Amino acid sequence: MKAKAISYALLSAALFGVSTPAAKLLLADIDQRILAGLLYCGAGVGVALLRRLPYRLGFVIRAEEATLTKSDWPWMGAATLAGGVAGPLLLMFGLAHAEAATASLLLTLEGVFTAAIAWFVFREPFDRRIALGMAFIVAGSLCLAWSGAPSLSGALGPLAIAAACFAWAIDNNLTRRVSLSDPLQIVEIKGMVAGSVNLGIGLFAGALMPAIPLIGAASVVGFLGYGVSLALFVLALRHLGTARTGAYFSTAPFLGAAVSVVALREPLTLQLVAGAALMAAGVWLHLTERHEHEHSHEAVEHSHSHVHDEHHRHGDHSDHENGQPHTHWHAHEPLLHAHPHMPDTHHRHDH
Repeated sequence: MKAKAISYALLSAALFGVSTPAAKLLLADIDQRILAGLLYCGAGVGVALLRRLPYRLGFVIRAEEATLTKSDWPWMGAATLAGGVAGPLLLMFGLAHAEAATASLLLTLEGVFTAAIAWFVFREPFDRRIALGMAFIVAGSLCLAWSGAPSLSGALGPLAIAAACFAWAIDNNLTRRVSLSDPLQIVEIKGMVAGSVNLGIGLFAGALMPAIPLIGAASVVGFLGYGVSLALFVLALRHLGTARTGAYFSTAPFLGAAVSVVALREPLTLQLVAGAALMAAGVWLHLTERHEHEHSHEAVEHSHSHVHDEHHRHGDHSDHENGQPHTHWHAHEPLLHAHPHMPDTHHRHDH
């Protein structure tokens, strides 16, 4: 499951990474507030349609997923406000005042902020290897942000992108609290609400809707780069924890920067290469982590999509012994054992 979860995070990163230079192109013809709304509306509408198919995302997300409960809604509301409203508005402003390649690499800060909040607010465990990896990522970001003669006008774009990353980091940690629920339901709600709010803000401020072809293009970018990407990110959160998922997601800027250099013909500078190399080293340290020790599981009852493995040996469900995912309310008995693991939903123990 670790390898599969990592693939979810990396695919999520790839989809989001390509969306950044695509959004930069669309900003030439679409107001930044309207574009933020169209991206999330594209995610919400597209995922709403996908959610109603028998097999929603290939064979990754199946129809049988736990729905959000009453206790999940406060977390969902706060996550949507931070990541669906504040985040995209700040990003669109930043993209309008920074080159797409630099913006793409600065988006790596989302992983750093995500990890910091997970570690120091939600007490997710980490070791020196993970901390060193994040230090490399920060160094790469500082390398990219440095200019010989910094000025307020030159700093506005990078600062706005950094603020967007912080908003998304809050979103990631709050979404972790509901990650056992249907990922497509989470994305559908976020997309519909965030898209409507951002469009409303733009129209109220006097911005105009673009032509139909541009609306279609923005919707497709939003569906893939925000909708499908976020659904895969939620799946990764379940199995890897918030900080690790954020680290794997930090690969998104590398692809985004590559696309910016090739497609938008932005310059490939030594500063860009050095920043990318530092960030790559940090991500590699995370990818090669191995965490194993004796740990205990407390008794807990909940509902989510699962297979019958060493952590799910409850009741008599012989019809699911073939390893097929299924969802029902189940109880976990106390358990003490040792094996390689990540700080996923079932491994939130103290260290």
